[in-house]
Amino acid sequence: MTLTAKAIKLIAKELEKLQSDPPEDIQVIANEESLTELHCWIRGPDKTPYEDGYFKIKLVFDENFPDSPPKGYFMTKIFHPNVSDKGEICVNTLKKDWKPELGIRHVLLAIKCLLIVPNPESALNEEAGKLLLEQYEDYAKRARLYTSIQAKSGKSQYLLLVEQRQKENQSDQQEASKTLSNQKRPLEEQDIKKKTVKKRLLRRL
Repeated sequence: MTLTAKAIKLIAKELEKLQSDPPEDIQVIANEESLTELHCWIRGPDKTPYEDGYFKIKLVFDENFPDSPPKGYFMTKIFHPNVSDKGEICVNTLKKDWKPELGIRHVLLAIKCLLIVPNPESALNEEAGKLLLEQYEDYAKRARLYTSIQAKSGKSQYLLLVEQRQKENQSDQQEASKTLSNQKRPLEEQDIKKKTVKKRLLRRL
């Protein structure tokens, strides 16, 4: 699959931003070899059946991006009305509500929101959708079971990415501080020279 030059530029720019300033509970996995797929981890939101779970997500871009939305998949097995057995994600942002200007960050946040507020009206998993509407406790119990079995192993990778981002940000801040310091030094030296010249002139007077 070949991406257009416009798509490559957009994805690369957004990827850089997502890595330096990730959305809350989301960590992107860099893949410099190919921009046709973007992988990331989403931490299960608190006070939901997916709490304490770490879910791996895949976005697939085709040659029509950004005019057409990416396709989204859960790579981690999950019990959710809007996720099929094959991991396909049904969310309006990836379908009728898509606009080219929305961008990847918006897509990832929309997927995270699905974990907080599922939409049983567009269910890909009919059993999960029916339970959500008719027997919420049974739905939540099943979702928590899936989370406890399938979504725990990603924690170490997620936390490793968090640590890497923090180190990179600290390094960038130190480099910026060093650059600023180097820029100030010539100005300080000039100021010292001016004061020295002024003192000499005063002595002569």
